Amino acid sequence: MSETWNSFVKFFTSLQVTVVLLALSIILIFAATLDQVNLGIWAVQEKYFRTFVVLWDIKGFPVPVFPGGYFIGGLLLLNLIASHLYRFKFSWKKSGIFLTHAGLIILLIGELLTGLWQEEFQLRLDQGETRNYSESYRDNELAVIDVSDPQFDQVIAIPAERLGQREPIQHEHLPFQVVTRAYYPNAIIQMREQLGNVSTPPPATRDIGAKLVVIPTPLTYKQNERNLPSAIVELIGPGKASLGTWVVSTMLAQPQTFEYAGRTWRIALRSTRAYKPYSLTLLKFSHDRYMGTQIPKNFASKVRLHSADGQTDRETLIYMNNPLRYDGLTFYQAGFDNNDTTTILQVVRNPSWLLPYIACIMMGLGLCIQFGIHLVAFANKRRKTA
Repeated sequence: MSETWNSFVKFFTSLQVTVVLLALSIILIFAATLDQVNLGIWAVQEKYFRTFVVLWDIKGFPVPVFPGGYFIGGLLLLNLIASHLYRFKFSWKKSGIFLTHAGLIILLIGELLTGLWQEEFQLRLDQGETRNYSESYRDNELAVIDVSDPQFDQVIAIPAERLGQREPIQHEHLPFQVVTRAYYPNAIIQMREQLGNVSTPPPATRDIGAKLVVIPTPLTYKQNERNLPSAIVELIGPGKASLGTWVVSTMLAQPQTFEYAGRTWRIALRSTRAYKPYSLTLLKFSHDRYMGTQIPKNFASKVRLHSADGQTDRETLIYMNNPLRYDGLTFYQAGFDNNDTTTILQVVRNPSWLLPYIACIMMGLGLCIQFGIHLVAFANKRRKTA
């Protein structure tokens, strides 16, 4: 048992392991940088860094080809901690090195927590508009809404990934099942009359779906483009009775309405929403340009933050490098529409956002201390020699 433990310790405290892991990380970053042209930054992060194994699709089969970021980073973290516990002996002469390595450990842990916990949404506001929710960049949901009560809407949100599984979905607050007949991760929809004579039957029987054509398109990974999923869903009532089929798509701006069981329902495929017990109102959006050009110089959003309990009611100005921080969220000024009356705020939740700052301060301070210790020792040695 002791020999096995000693071999384990010797392996994870080895300097050769450190060098190999650093070399693998360089290769991983290089490959991800090249592939970013094809996949975009978000897909590259998920494929190369936020995974234990990098998978390549070879003739329709995922094949592991390289260790991922979680695997390499985890081993580096384990190697660094084990080396300090078993190889290094603390002394004041090496205090700078220990502080630098502690900062590096915190940096690795912070990146792991960021990958696991960080959430990113966007909030689009027209001037004078009030919203109490933000929307996801990449995730979508099928919303089935009971709007019978004029004071309250009951929303049942189904992740779009569930639609792709093609399994019947039954919720306790729904008097019917939701069954996916077709799901397209990226598609465009057009009116049938615009395409002329279309021999295929309509994809749906209810609402506007009977007048549409769904055209699947390849997935896009470009940073400035979004996939627009669409689906054909059928609602099944008691006794397997069909209520009809609908075309739902993120390209449809308005939800579709129908009546069933004495209640009024709406159905829509939309960006995933995150509701909050407070709201933001865009009071004024300012867009300054350099004189004589259309190049943006500055853009800022004056917003009013109001909580449902009335304890918070204040105005604030959000502009570049001056975000609004509230309720664990950070609201950044991310962009605007060309009409100069619509702002786009990036909403980020990152519980570990302080760790990289702490790590950088510790590493910088550790390097300064270590450099100072060697500088003083060198100066004393020269003084004695003189």
